[in-house]
Amino acid sequence: MRLIAENLGGERGGQPVFSGIDFALGEGECLIVTGPNGAGKSTLLRVLAGLLPAGSGRAAFEGGGEDFPSVASACHYLGHLNAMKTAMTVRENLAFWQEFSGNPARDVGEALEMVGLGSIRHLPFGYLSTGQRRRSSIAKLLVSYRPLWLLDEPSAGLDRQSEARLAELMAAHLSNGGIIVAATHLPLGLEGVRTLEMGQVALADAG
Repeated sequence: MRLIAENLGGERGGQPVFSGIDFALGEGECLIVTGPNGAGKSTLLRVLAGLLPAGSGRAAFEGGGEDFPSVASACHYLGHLNAMKTAMTVRENLAFWQEFSGNPARDVGEALEMVGLGSIRHLPFGYLSTGQRRRSSIAKLLVSYRPLWLLDEPSAGLDRQSEARLAELMAAHLSNGGIIVAATHLPLGLEGVRTLEMGQVALADAG
């Protein structure tokens, strides 16, 4: 499986934000997108996910077969908002997303244990702290299988222990042949990643 961007451009409010993005990521590869605020990191992820139309070029997902014929079908998208109903419990939210996304992977309870929230699965999402809400949304990545994770500031609001747990989950996804594109201002604790600095349109190895 491969995620491909060819001469990809994006717009915000009808104005060009970036252009000329080219990369190809195969199984087990991660691209870290960096750059100042307003450089287009979030817009790039939304264009890849199919939430915004491309201003130019194209994004494609190859090798996914009938199950994952497109980027949208192949991806989990984790944005700034956690996409959870505040009145529903944590378990109910994740059960909804598992049914909606299909391809169940882990039990909801197991996913919550993996992000350290097993003891509060019965609480309404609206009762949770900022960090707990983010960890709940990370659990959404685990309950249904998608080969591609598109993550926008995934460690926002997390403490150091939770950051380390997120790094382990991302590394496990990559070791199982997954692909990750993550926009971030902070190190994510992953080795052997590639980087894309918005505004410079240059890929580099990060060791």
